[in-house]
Amino acid sequence: MVFDSVHVSTSIDRAAHDVYLFASNPRNLAAWASGLARREVEFVDGVWVIDSPMGRVTVAFAPLNEFGILDHEVRLPSGEVVANPMRVIPNGDGCDVVFTVRRRAGVDEAEFSADTEAVAADLAALRNLMQA
Repeated sequence: MVFDSVHVSTSIDRAAHDVYLFASNPRNLAAWASGLARREVEFVDGVWVIDSPMGRVTVAFAPLNEFGILDHEVRLPSGEVVANPMRVIPNGDGCDVVFTVRRRAGVDEAEFSADTEAVAADLAALRNLMQA
């Protein structure tokens, strides 16, 4: 099965390492990723738990790495697991952050567009925080 994908990105005038360390910490999600976390993230029984706009979900990030890989899986209340590729890529003295939004089965064009817009807003919030 091939998914429709859209790459959403932003450039941030801050070192890639700084952006990666901030964005890779699940405790910071509520500060910039309102599409996923609107309240503080909790670590419960070895799992990051979030009260999200989609309901109570869990999130698991790729292990810390030197390549800027922020891939993460979100387990929805239905049990479905959504894989989210994300990268922080050095760009001169700053960086680019790229998030791949994939259309899940059963998601219509309007919902997919709303998902993409939510990710764009989250990346803009991350940019604003990191450039402040």
